[in-house]
Amino acid sequence: MAQPHAVVIGGGIGGLSAGVALRRKGWAVTVCERAPALDPAGAGIGMAPNALRALDVLGIGDDVRALGASRYEGAVRRKDGRSLLRVSASDMRRRFGDAIALLLRSELVDVLLGRLPGDALHTATTVTSVEPGDTRRLARVGTDTGELTADLVVAADGVRSTVRPTLFLEHPGHVYAGFTSWRVVVPSPEPPVLFGESWGRGGVVGVLPLGNGRLYCYATANGPAGETAKDEKAELLARLADWHDPIPRLFEAAPPEEVLRTDIWHVDTPLPAYHKGRVALLGDAAHAMTPNLGQGACQAIEDAVVLAHHVNESTAYLPTALQSYTDARLPRTTGIVQKSAQLAEAVQSESPLLTTLRDTGAGILGRLAPRLMSQYLQIQDWHPPAEQAARA
Repeated sequence: MAQPHAVVIGGGIGGLSAGVALRRKGWAVTVCERAPALDPAGAGIGMAPNALRALDVLGIGDDVRALGASRYEGAVRRKDGRSLLRVSASDMRRRFGDAIALLLRSELVDVLLGRLPGDALHTATTVTSVEPGDTRRLARVGTDTGELTADLVVAADGVRSTVRPTLFLEHPGHVYAGFTSWRVVVPSPEPPVLFGESWGRGGVVGVLPLGNGRLYCYATANGPAGETAKDEKAELLARLADWHDPIPRLFEAAPPEEVLRTDIWHVDTPLPAYHKGRVALLGDAAHAMTPNLGQGACQAIEDAVVLAHHVNESTAYLPTALQSYTDARLPRTTGIVQKSAQLAEAVQSESPLLTTLRDTGAGILGRLAPRLMSQYLQIQDWHPPAEQAARA
């Protein structure tokens, strides 16, 4: 029996995870990335306990744990610095078996690349067309360097996916969430700072630890899509001038050329399915979400593990296997997209009344009823399909 072949469109975290997952199931994998080289933006990323379990299936969970900062205490605070909620990595570890591992996105990409053969990744390769095929016909992927046939196509080409609209013509696609973000990586100051997130009117600021004496800092603000500043660092510092210490001085430490600005887009209308024919949509291409729950990349990695589980070297009835993938992933990811959007709406609110109610409610939850937060924390209590079967 010939080795099954998968073409993965997109060399981001989701695409690389799919490549690794399928390779571990015996598939030949070709990853097509349109950029001339993989150069992930130097921002941080958090691997929550659910993602770490998925990475364990890929054989790299411990590598990521070793790279990531996972021992920290922090808080959710107001713009003036008053604490609303305490956040503890040790508490999360007791509840879920792991805390969130915080590392550079580039470090995670390097670990994933290390589990793929050198000839699997094809950079500077733009996909121009996809024929999804069916039970009898293989899929075909047109690129600017030639055509590929595939038993399976994994569309992991991001929130602005070019594959998604060709499969689902009636779907409205990605929409602007109403706010933009800035991200930097800076040296940790002395004395150490309190980690966590601070909420203001119309935006949030986060300060999270990375390994080797670094911090990942981010900020958000409401505004029209596509708006930019001539000097993004100066724009950011002006917006943060009246936030509590040490926020302004942390961002001041960032080199101007390393301040990254990204508008936030999401797929707020669920797709009818995450597959068509022999094509599976994965990660942001299927269910892009706001970053408020820190689950975008985590869900992409879950997708990869679940997809590989269902196809599992079976090509004869692959469209049926992909229906099982949709059935497993669509309800979970739809719920997370909705919860993340709800949290984004709350923290980006500019209403004095609503922000006061939000902060008061968060403070009460933190002091008196932390279990009411379980609808958000429970997202992290996910286990890979093989573990779910063993526990059933």
